[in-house]
Amino acid sequence: MNSDPADVHIFETRLQPHRSLSRQNFWLLIGFLGLINLITSVMFIIIGAWPIAGFLGLDVVLVYVAFRINFRSARVYEELCVTPIDVSVSRISVKGTKREWHFNPNWVQLEREEMEEFGTQRLSLVSRGRKLEIGSFLGPDAKSDLAHDLNLALAEARRGPRFSSAP
Repeated sequence: MNSDPADVHIFETRLQPHRSLSRQNFWLLIGFLGLINLITSVMFIIIGAWPIAGFLGLDVVLVYVAFRINFRSARVYEELCVTPIDVSVSRISVKGTKREWHFNPNWVQLEREEMEEFGTQRLSLVSRGRKLEIGSFLGPDAKSDLAHDLNLALAEARRGPRFSSAP
């Protein structure tokens, strides 16, 4: 099977926000908070301060809502793909809408903003007056690793497609 060398993926990655709490651990946390608040509420009801029980229940509901919003925002991701003739970035929003950008690897530059104390703060692809920030939700170390890998891929893409002379 002869495939077009221009279609070879030099670099491909999917960037997602990091979430340290799994869904199972989320339910354990909510259950633990609910149990603690139930015990505390019973004590307040016994001493006659029953309105406090409602506020303690409200705390659990607010923590639940905050985490649900957090889990919803975790559905955002970016896909980067570098081929010898194209650098593409696809960004999928919380609602599932997809936006795409394409750059010529010969003209695109990777711009890094760094702070000595905090590391890589921002990565952007810049080409012909257009600037696109990538991986905004990543931490400084992950951005630095991405910049290194992407620079290597862009250098490879600038060399152009490789054609084999095999029959």
